[in-house]
This record gives sequence, structure tokens and C-alpha cells, in this order.
Amino acid sequence: MSGAIIEVALNGGVPKSVNPHVPRTPADIAADALACVAAGASIVHNHNDEPTIGGPPAHDPAPYEETWRAVLAAEPDVLLYPTMRGWGPDTTIEQRYSHVVALAEAGVLGTTIVDLGPINVAPVDANGLPEPVDVMYLCTFGDIDYEFRVARHIGLPISLAVFEPGHLRAGLAYIKNGFTPPGSMIKFFFESAPIGVAARGLPPTRSALGAYLDMLDGFDIPWMAAVTGAPALDPAFSRLVLDAGGHLSVGIERVGRSGAPRNVDVVTQAAQLCRDCGRPPLPPAETRAALGLKPALR
Repeated sequence: MSGAIIEVALNGGVPKSVNPHVPRTPADIAADALACVAAGASIVHNHNDEPTIGGPPAHDPAPYEETWRAVLAAEPDVLLYPTMRGWGPDTTIEQRYSHVVALAEAGVLGTTIVDLGPINVAPVDANGLPEPVDVMYLCTFGDIDYEFRVARHIGLPISLAVFEPGHLRAGLAYIKNGFTPPGSMIKFFFESAPIGVAARGLPPTRSALGAYLDMLDGFDIPWMAAVTGAPALDPAFSRLVLDAGGHLSVGIERVGRSGAPRNVDVVTQAAQLCRDCGRPPLPPAETRAALGLKPALR
């Protein structure tokens, strides 16, 4: 694949008080998404305002659908996908995944999602020490199995999130057993120096990327990398990713609380880096073709 795919993660749980440029309403998210597509993105990920830890037992699909219909009216080939609530005693995996099913049935979902394991979440102090809180984004093996089976039934590509090496091992077992439809992608999350959340996973280094790629040996599946907790794009590491055949996931959610950029500016920088590396960013229709997907219905 000669061109590069750029995904933009528009907002996550970042509030306006941290980054005044973060889009939070459906209208603002749609406008920001379209600006990022014009700048070089072809996959768009966003949250609504329901938290991923706690909050309602199921995410409401309506804000996603409102946002995405506006985006797809202008750019029908863009691949769109939501977030998901973590496990808790007040919810079930059926509830937590229900908005994904509803958005697929509404015809607006671009890719399904599978989380591949739990994630530690905590504020850190000036020395990088995590606050001793009992907070986690929880995802069990039962959850993972349910997500894969429902996603395979839906038949859309899957976005597989890898925050730790064990997540990848779990995902590869399902890939090996035929659970990933064409166009599915693995997303490796690398954690920069901890700012705002506890250090986790692997750092954005050549050896860390190599460890993941060694695990991918023998598997033919596209992959991309996201660096979280960094205030700006990491050009050196992004070049490593592009030179190794990977793709990029950028945006305000990836920056988190470590800076206050505009999504369109980060995408513009990523797109220029892709061109500098000889892998120009693929527009939405070409991204679909590169992933073996049909064009969107007009």
C-alpha cells in the first residue's frame, strides 16, 4: 500500500476547559470532521458526551447518528466509528455494544470496534506517579468474545485497539480464527511521557514498534499507530511508522490533556509528513479501495 491512511480522533473525553478547540456538539463535531477530511483524514473517530467509565449503561446512538449523517452527506466514503463504555456491575456487554449495533443498522457506521483488554486510568503527579485510585476501563475476555462475534455478524471492518502486548495476543487469536472481516485494522497505542494519565503500554520508540511488528509476523492485516499524551505530532516516530508500512491516528483525543491543538492543524501536519515520506494521504474513496472495501452507496 503506497499511500497512507490518516485517522483523526476528534475529542475523546477532553473538555472545553482543557482544550477550547475540542468539538463537543454534533454540529461542531461534524464541521471539524469535514475540515479534517479536507486536510487529509479518511477515518474519523469521536465520542459523544457520555463517559466511557461509569455513566449510562449504554451509549445513546442518536448523537452519533446526527453527527455522522451530516458528515456522510458531504463525504459518503468516510469511515466513522464511536467509542464504548467500559465494564461495570451496572451494565452488560449487550448494553455496552448496543449503540454499535444500532449505528450499523442505521447505515452510518464505517467500522465496528473491539477492545482487547483492560486499561489502567489515573491522574499523575509532577513526578509521574499515578494517583492510587481504583479506576480502570474494564474489558473481560467474555466482552472481547462477544464483541468479535457481533462484529463478525455485522460484517463491517473492525478497529482493534491494542494498548498492551497482551491485547495484541488476544486479538491475533481471533484474527487467526477468521473473526475479522476485510478492511479490519489494528491500532497500536504508544504512551508518551505521562501527562494527565498514568504511564501504560509501550513508549513510542523503534524497539517498541519492532516488538509489535515481530508479533504481527505472519499476519496480513493493516495497522496504524497512535501516540497518546504528547502535546504535538512526533515526526521521528511517525516516520518510523510510515517507513514500516503503517498508518497514523492523530487528533485531540490522542493529545489528551497535554496540549490544546486544533484537529485540522494536527491532521495537516500528519498529511505533510506522509507526503514527505513518499506516502501521500489517501482520501476516503481511495482508503476504502486500499482496504478492499466497496465504495459507499450514493
